[in-house]
Amino acid sequence: MELKNMDKIVNLCKSRGFVFPGSEIYGGFANTWDFGPVGVELKNNIKRAWWKRFVQEPPNSYGADASILMNPMVWQASGHAQSFSDPKMDCKSCKQRFRADNLVEEFSKGTVAAEAMTNEELEKYINENKIKCPHCGNFNWTPIRQFKLMFETSRGTLEGEKDVVYLRPETAQGVYVNFLNLQRTTRAKLPFSVAQIGKSFRNEVTPGNFLFRTIEFEQMEHQTFCKAEDAFEIYEETKKRALQFAEDVGLKEENLRFHDHDKLAFYAKAACDIQYRFPIGWEELNGIHHRSQHDLSKHQEYSGKSMVYVDPVTNEKFVPTVVEYAIGADRLTLAVLCEAYDEETLENGETRVVLHFNPAIAPYKVAVLPLQKNLSDKAKEVYSLLAKQFMCDFDDAGSIGKRYRREDEIGTPFCVTVDFETLENNTVTIRDRDTMQQIRLNISEIVPYISEKIIFN
Repeated sequence: MELKNMDKIVNLCKSRGFVFPGSEIYGGFANTWDFGPVGVELKNNIKRAWWKRFVQEPPNSYGADASILMNPMVWQASGHAQSFSDPKMDCKSCKQRFRADNLVEEFSKGTVAAEAMTNEELEKYINENKIKCPHCGNFNWTPIRQFKLMFETSRGTLEGEKDVVYLRPETAQGVYVNFLNLQRTTRAKLPFSVAQIGKSFRNEVTPGNFLFRTIEFEQMEHQTFCKAEDAFEIYEETKKRALQFAEDVGLKEENLRFHDHDKLAFYAKAACDIQYRFPIGWEELNGIHHRSQHDLSKHQEYSGKSMVYVDPVTNEKFVPTVVEYAIGADRLTLAVLCEAYDEETLENGETRVVLHFNPAIAPYKVAVLPLQKNLSDKAKEVYSLLAKQFMCDFDDAGSIGKRYRREDEIGTPFCVTVDFETLENNTVTIRDRDTMQQIRLNISEIVPYISEKIIFN
């Protein structure tokens, strides 16, 4: 399958209000992006769909929203303060910095498992194969150095009397440190799950891939606390549910695959990614991990607070095992944009750019378009009616054909056109984005017609 053109998708995102470069009027700020009016609706709809699937629908599943800034001891217990870093090399010629494992992965086209290699093995492979700088084309590297991925800040008002704190690199620790509170207040029995959506921050140095890897991003994470003997079954079930969600949100089955980790953390029993075929190739979309008892055990050790769960039936006492599912909201939004983007050649030879979003996650569910400007008053009445139920767009500028094209480019599934017949019998035309077919309905029938087609199942 031919990969889609990322540059076209980026340009469409900027021109139609999905995503803008961060701090653009000041020349930008590397690896930062701002969501515009259409983009924030798309991402919010994706987050709502995820929350519905993983919190609202399952029994024994709950939500949380932990603080971004946490006691620095949290990151000591989790191991991030000691070892959360990436192997980086600088090109001496152009001064650009790159992840060594990414250089190997890209050079070998994925045939070498760079994530399982030591720094010495990465350096040897790069030197033996004379891997050149992707930016300037020279072979002139510094040795590999480990760069910390956590952002440091400080708390305090007096210089010299400040405490170092960190911007969290993941949301999961906020759930782990609240395990006792969560279990006590919900009175949940194992297995139970806790989900969280929130901002995380990583000092990434990998530009050039749009929303794929950024220094500030939003994560959707789902932690299941369970007995050790049930963990592998829950792990496999979580993989299936994560894959099904990716398909339901609009990603095609042939563009998704599982990828087991070649190198596991010392405490992990199993780990895999779901990869998506982005325009930049197969890359990680989300991760599923069997984390054993490591997380709660470490927080028990460092805090001195017991994380022991007492089984209400058997009275057995143990620290629960964790199965984690984590996916980036920004990265999933990018995947949805890539999947939805299409260029169609029409019968008249024109090219139509259209985003085929699942209607449930489309930014606007319906656009109201008066055929002519002198019909705007009636069209605004229709807009006011529909806006109480759905996110709606209103457009009365330009020809009706151009307005249809604009709505196609932002993925609006339905367009309601108010014409002169509307004034006579209170009916309108509804145009379907994907088929471009039109039907005529009474204004009173619009809400139930659209409502039926935008449910996320």
